[in-house]
Amino acid sequence: MKSGIAACIAAAAGAVAATGCATIVAKSSQSITVTSVPPGAAVSISNRAGAAIHSGNTPLTVTLKKGAGYFKPERYVVRVSKEGFQSHELRVDGAVNGWYFGNIVFGGLIGMLAVDPATGAMYTLRPDAIEATLDAAKVTREPGERSLTVVLVADLSPQTRNQLVKISADWFE
Repeated sequence: MKSGIAACIAAAAGAVAATGCATIVAKSSQSITVTSVPPGAAVSISNRAGAAIHSGNTPLTVTLKKGAGYFKPERYVVRVSKEGFQSHELRVDGAVNGWYFGNIVFGGLIGMLAVDPATGAMYTLRPDAIEATLDAAKVTREPGERSLTVVLVADLSPQTRNQLVKISADWFE
């Protein structure tokens, strides 16, 4: 009877030693939700290596890996686009989560230095929800056609800003 209890305790201790705290609680992947205004925008997601990971249309929820290798958080670029609107691009980065430090108490060195870093469970992807508001695209004009395009100065490149000419009220009189 005593050997059976000892075997159970040894098995439980082995299981705890072979896993990491973040791996148990947080897992190695995470769901990210992408929405847009207007809805139905195309979404493409690429990882830190530039490889396409997922594509679809908003609204969507996708499960992404949190690690890119041993002690290496994953990083994603999410592009949201729709015809007639300016594209929106956002980064999703992995950051160390608090459960990783639970290894000090529960997972020990194996969890802290081997399991959680190898699985990527030591990271949390931020942000976990992307809400892209797409602005209407700027109007382009055909050669010979007269048009007026209004843009924010902040949206102009430094080279274009240097070419601006201030117009005073006297100019219109």
